[in-house]
Amino acid sequence: MIETARLILRRWQDCDRAPFHAMGNDPRVMAFLGASQSLDDVDAGIKRQNDFIDRLGHGFWAIERRSDHEFLGFCGIKPGAVGTPIENLPEIGWRLAARHWGQAYAKEAALASLTWGWENLADDAIWAITVPANVRSWGLMERIGMTRRHDLDFDFPGFSLDHPLRRHISYMIGRAAS
Repeated sequence: MIETARLILRRWQDCDRAPFHAMGNDPRVMAFLGASQSLDDVDAGIKRQNDFIDRLGHGFWAIERRSDHEFLGFCGIKPGAVGTPIENLPEIGWRLAARHWGQAYAKEAALASLTWGWENLADDAIWAITVPANVRSWGLMERIGMTRRHDLDFDFPGFSLDHPLRRHISYMIGRAAS
């Protein structure tokens, strides 16, 4: 568990299922991620992240607001997706319910995740990916100190050749010299 001034990043719980499902069916949230999510998709995603957390000690943690314990979304570090240039490398990612956008929750959670990564992982870099149109996401990547790696842009496996979300861009941040 990671705690910040306003947030708790933690293992997923049963109470996260319904708000995560609602988030996965909000067209604003899913605009750059693909199809909306069924309950089976949500259950599989929660299981996958808890499996990472149990096995590796990290994954995309659920974000809970400290003041009222509301589920806001997720953030954390997991192994990069198979078939991508960051396969098995530490990938930071986040997704918040739209009503929580613009309140710096994602930045707070991302910075806490990076701090955790530098303190607990031996890797010299942490990576992130998104689609070029997702200005909010790559804007946050830049605000937390990540640098665009044009040489590692790629077509995400699993999207058809003509799918508008197939092209992905890559960002990285290196470990600060001590």
